[in-house]
Amino acid sequence: MKRLIRWALNHIPRPVLQRMAGWAVPILGLFYRGRGVECPLCGSHYRRFLPYGYVHSRANALCPHCLSLERHRLLWLYLTRETDLLQSHPRTLHIAPEVCIMRHLKPHFAAYPGRYVTADLESPLADLHFDVQQIPLADNSVDVILCNHLLEHVADDRRALRELHRILKPGGWGIVLSPVEPDYEQTFEDDTITDPDERTRIFGQYDHRRIYGADYADRLRGAGFDAADIDYAASLTEEERRRYALPTDHIYVVYKH
Repeated sequence: MKRLIRWALNHIPRPVLQRMAGWAVPILGLFYRGRGVECPLCGSHYRRFLPYGYVHSRANALCPHCLSLERHRLLWLYLTRETDLLQSHPRTLHIAPEVCIMRHLKPHFAAYPGRYVTADLESPLADLHFDVQQIPLADNSVDVILCNHLLEHVADDRRALRELHRILKPGGWGIVLSPVEPDYEQTFEDDTITDPDERTRIFGQYDHRRIYGADYADRLRGAGFDAADIDYAASLTEEERRRYALPTDHIYVVYKH
């Protein structure tokens, strides 16, 4: 199973993979039925979650029903428990939308056209298609930004962050997550590395351009945001962390004043 999923991630184009995943992954999940873990997004129970990973497969990672990964489950718990996003209808821009989260937010905003907009460079699931380094939206036009696991793919991430800051209204907030290696004191990036195999070896994925380090929150602040680095998983019980199969990732919340 690990080899099959790893092969698909590395060889099937992302737009095709997004279309296939909705029916192929649930079939695999039939072999994992049980009560060992629970997905907080869809409520499904399994013996364990499916493995997932481009290079090294992580055990107990992918929910076969809604396709949530560890980071999505942690993010969803934060959104539902610590924000009022699901009790209000702020104008929300969801960039590189996670399907498992989008499935909840679209119905929530259904009676408020234009308040929830998804965007991606190429995903067929998104409402808008643009490069995050040049966002075709007006200054101060968005209340909430969700933009997760995107910046590590972007050529000029500082420019992308300035664009996110530009479109966010004063008083607005966002969640901007990226893979962070806390053992790295500084973010590592090298634009001369362009070979996909070499990028996979060094950055962990063929389309990654950098490894963010402990300075990640400072990079967010460098774009003009106030940024909070929250070890949210640590605030949950050990039983919750086990039952939902949560990561040790931090939640990075940005604010514009």
